[in-house]
Amino acid sequence: MDTLYVRTPIIDSLPLSRRWGRPVYLKMESAQPSGSFKNRAIGALCVEGKAHGATGFVSSSGGNAGYSAAYCGRRLGLPVTVFVPSTTAPRFHHLMQEQGADVRVAGSVWDETHEAAVAFAAETGALYVHPFDHPTVWRGNSTMIDELAEDFGKPGAVICSVGGGGLLCGVVEGLERHGWTDVPVLAVETEGAASFAASLNAGHLVTLDRITSIATTLGAKTVTPQALAWAQAHPIQSALVTDAQAVAACVAFADDHRVLVEPACGASLAVAYEGMDVLPSADPVVIIVCGGVGVDTRTLSTWAG
Repeated sequence: MDTLYVRTPIIDSLPLSRRWGRPVYLKMESAQPSGSFKNRAIGALCVEGKAHGATGFVSSSGGNAGYSAAYCGRRLGLPVTVFVPSTTAPRFHHLMQEQGADVRVAGSVWDETHEAAVAFAAETGALYVHPFDHPTVWRGNSTMIDELAEDFGKPGAVICSVGGGGLLCGVVEGLERHGWTDVPVLAVETEGAASFAASLNAGHLVTLDRITSIATTLGAKTVTPQALAWAQAHPIQSALVTDAQAVAACVAFADDHRVLVEPACGASLAVAYEGMDVLPSADPVVIIVCGGVGVDTRTLSTWAG
């Protein structure tokens, strides 16, 4: 088994293009088997791990990375233990358990959950599957840019959401590999989960005191150092949106494209829906629709109030 992800379509969005006044295209990572781009990253790490003799996987994620690890473990026929923070919604527990994973609660934020998972992996000899800070994770995510090069061509800019920075690192790695060194990337976070923006402003890694955003899958208090390193080598801009803007974008996107996504994904879509004054000369713009399985119609209605 070479890959655990599928090739995703890129579609033009007439509603977003009209809203923002420029051509907007969508790389539909929400169409992955696990509902998010994590299939590329986690899948690459799991396939590589099994090839090198891994007999089981351990994940530390109360969100899409944990669900993807559970999915990949089932597909590869290896046991998976997923450590989740106490804030993880019951929906995620159920989804991961349906995939056959052993779900354990440890800590109240991802950083604490990560420590427990690493310790468990060391004790059991299972492979620790980091959700965002690993070269194989970045390489896996970079494959979406390979598809962009084959199916679409060079974009004017790429917009993606940032949690721990794994998606951002993969996008930039892919752009650099194709020689698109001048294509800017807009890295979007919600207020209350903006560890990358804080690090950019400070010029060094910043660890947030806490995560206060509804976009819990963006909830890493510190981004990978590689994200900050890429910011010194590639044109990367930062943008912040509110939780309300991210949720409103999720609702509008469901109406416009009949696809449900999490607020972590809605953050990037909000840039276009809000007509934000960024990337003024970029044409066309490609938004990575990173997806997310932590949403259903009832949850989306609750978020929207």
